[in-house]
Amino acid sequence: MSAASLIARGRAAAESLMTDACTIRRRTGEATDPNSGVITPTYGDPLYSGKCRVQQRTNAGQGQDVGEAFVLVTRFEVQLPMSATGLVEGDQITITASALDPDLVDRVFTVRDVAAKSHLTARRVGVTEVLS
Repeated sequence: MSAASLIARGRAAAESLMTDACTIRRRTGEATDPNSGVITPTYGDPLYSGKCRVQQRTNAGQGQDVGEAFVLVTRFEVQLPMSATGLVEGDQITITASALDPDLVDRVFTVRDVAAKSHLTARRVGVTEVLS
């Protein structure tokens, strides 16, 4: 059996575990509400919409002081089909559906790193979630 056929089988197996769905967007700028002065990020068309799998990397988050607020930053991994390409640090992943954990829906993660190697069975994306 060739390496290519083994990788294809591994990718099919990995995708069979992707029971969640997500949308990935890239920030294009920001907009300021003229009445309130609130600045909100703007995003382009989705880079990817489809199946995924969410895995928590550690059980403990890391507390950080941001300005006068204390926030908890947790690390996760989002696994995607290998067809999801071109992701970069800062892209935003929103979980849109989850067959097995309804608490994942609407959670928003920020891409921190994207794994790359010759024999990947899934696109593994290191992400963070900021909780206040």
